[in-house]
Amino acid sequence: MTTAPGAVAARAVDLRKTYGSGDSAVHALDGVTIDLAAGRFTAIMGPSGSGKSTLMHCLAALDTPTSGVVEVGGTDLGRLGDRALTTLRRERIGFVFQAFNLIPTLTAKENILLPLSLAGTKPDQAWFDTVVDAVGLRDRLGHRPAELSGGQQQRVACARALVSRPAIVFADEPTGNLDSASGAEILSFLRRSVDEFGQTIVMVTHDALAASYCDRVVFLADGRIVDEVTSPSREQVLEHMSTLQAAAIAGASAGAE
Repeated sequence: MTTAPGAVAARAVDLRKTYGSGDSAVHALDGVTIDLAAGRFTAIMGPSGSGKSTLMHCLAALDTPTSGVVEVGGTDLGRLGDRALTTLRRERIGFVFQAFNLIPTLTAKENILLPLSLAGTKPDQAWFDTVVDAVGLRDRLGHRPAELSGGQQQRVACARALVSRPAIVFADEPTGNLDSASGAEILSFLRRSVDEFGQTIVMVTHDALAASYCDRVVFLADGRIVDEVTSPSREQVLEHMSTLQAAAIAGASAGAE
């Protein structure tokens, strides 16, 4: 089930994630607070090591924060046990990864329906047809991943993420392994799923062009949110990223002196 437009699909409050301890401690997230609106396409960007992937993993219940609160659809993840977290990930969260993560022995159709199969739930045939047609896979449903191009495999992954009507979809560099034409197809589909299906998508990316498909871009640096842009253009995103990269280089140089 998608979250009603205008609601908060997911949120983090004073989120902190520390790896290691003492002098060797690394603060991947340093007090991040963010609301992710339902029915919106949000990009998370930042220099390497800024904490963007860690933030997504904590929001998606793939990692546990050191402190702070994460909510998905109003549910506090910190109050859930392992079994309840597994159920939430399966039923309320969709995932699209850079590496596709398809099961090689299953057909495209079987890969798309895998979340429902694992949950023991029958698919909504009308919704399945809508998703399959939206990603243009009708004539590829009987093919296994090795028989599909990279772009087709990622379209299977996108369909799989949407078939259970999750409250939110997390996409981790979804176009990172694709050529520009295939990447544009995937981004257009993600954009369409927000505009036409009311889906909520949060995407980690380093690509300014990919970010320009989004409603909002949030920039991280050193584990903190430092800026954001709404209705971004590629040029705006590039300008903000250049500023952050320059600041990171200057900081590293100062620390080395």
